[in-house]
Amino acid sequence: MKSISVLFIGDIIGAPGLDFTQTFLPSIIQKYKPDLIIANGENISDGKGCTEKEAKILFDLGVKVITGGNHTWDKHQSQDFLKQEPRSLRPLNYPKGTHGNGFILLDVDKFKVAVINLQGRTFMNPIDCPFRSAEWIIAKLKNETKIVIIDFHAEATAEKMALANFLDGKVSCIIGTHTHIQTSDERILPNGTGYITDVGMTGPYDSVIGMKSQAAINRFLYQTPQKYETAKDEIHLSAVFFSIDCNTGKTLSIERIFFPEFDKSKSYENVETSSSTS
Repeated sequence: MKSISVLFIGDIIGAPGLDFTQTFLPSIIQKYKPDLIIANGENISDGKGCTEKEAKILFDLGVKVITGGNHTWDKHQSQDFLKQEPRSLRPLNYPKGTHGNGFILLDVDKFKVAVINLQGRTFMNPIDCPFRSAEWIIAKLKNETKIVIIDFHAEATAEKMALANFLDGKVSCIIGTHTHIQTSDERILPNGTGYITDVGMTGPYDSVIGMKSQAAINRFLYQTPQKYETAKDEIHLSAVFFSIDCNTGKTLSIERIFFPEFDKSKSYENVETSSSTS
């Protein structure tokens, strides 16, 4: 049985996430030896898109495809970059005529592999239907390859799980992105599609999903726009590693990666509190 292995790195957040990826991805590659590396980079340029500068760093590290999402459009430099770099994707289901590519077909170890980027609509922009867009592109690719990987950039877990069940057996793996919180539900669905609701983020966890905490708190307290600033501390890398049968296109195994694990043994003995005992 011939198989290929894929490493998918979750939403990389700004310079802290990119620096951490640069430092530790080589050792992760050495351990897992993936045939293909994909990374979501829609937040890699200070939380707003991916420019040529950040993309070059990822490509030099061995990343073959950079996927995007709703923040892909936040900087004109990242929009310009989409026009010239087919390996940097934007969600396929944006309206017809939107610049950039929603999918790419790669040669990996003598096999064709399709990578598709989709975006959800629940609690997000009302763009074209990701379900219908997926049907269209899968039909278009069916004579090219059975190995199809989807980054589904969506807010609602129900929408992600619905798409996974809708496409079970029709694609190899569906990786959820966007919420920046890694879920522990990685599994292989009944008809062979690998799935995780959200791979999580690669970036600063002393934050609110990558944003400096006070600004995020103020957004909720005052219901007014706040300046977005990328946080800097307690960096972790989130990813998922999976293998695919090249003949059937089905996922054979899937493993969640979170590095380093959270420190669950901190002591607060010296922390003063406002209350005291008598």
